[in-house]
Amino acid sequence: MIEAITGLAAAFGLSTSAGLNAYIPLLTVALLARLTPLIQLESPWDTLASWWIIGLLGVLLIVEIVADKIPAVDTINDTIQTFVRPTAGAILFAATTQSSVHIHPILAMACGVILAGGVHVAKAGARPVLTATTGGVANPVVSTIEDIVAAITSLVAIIFPYLILLWAFLVVLLVYLLVRRRRLRAAARRV
Repeated sequence: MIEAITGLAAAFGLSTSAGLNAYIPLLTVALLARLTPLIQLESPWDTLASWWIIGLLGVLLIVEIVADKIPAVDTINDTIQTFVRPTAGAILFAATTQSSVHIHPILAMACGVILAGGVHVAKAGARPVLTATTGGVANPVVSTIEDIVAAITSLVAIIFPYLILLWAFLVVLLVYLLVRRRRLRAAARRV
């Protein structure tokens, strides 16, 4: 039971971080599966741990990091990543839950698509506004912060998956409080 909960927490953390940067959590899982006993990938997901895939992910990560720091190019990159990030989330969710949770691969992939896709939509929607309001000056800073958050979330999801559960609870609580606050303000304006 505990293994299933930690497996789900890891899958949630990895999939959501894929919504920020697809290649950071994929490369993290691939390297940790290849070099440590922290992650055990079953077939067909064990292909992620091959040196060819690790090398390819490294190259794609470098391209993503550079492209995401340049105004206008980052918008094109986000358009391309609309397909990549949810796919990465699906792969990560399915790969990390196959051995611990044993949920159907289609359901696991759907969860990964929804999680990574949701984060990606929020990121891709905010980036043009950020570019327009700051003239693109803030793009490299925000992109670097996103990369750091994706890396930390990926590592925490694998090493301390219970923290992902706490993080998810805090996010849900924050959303609830923001929605409640808006409703109270709207009710106060009507009076």
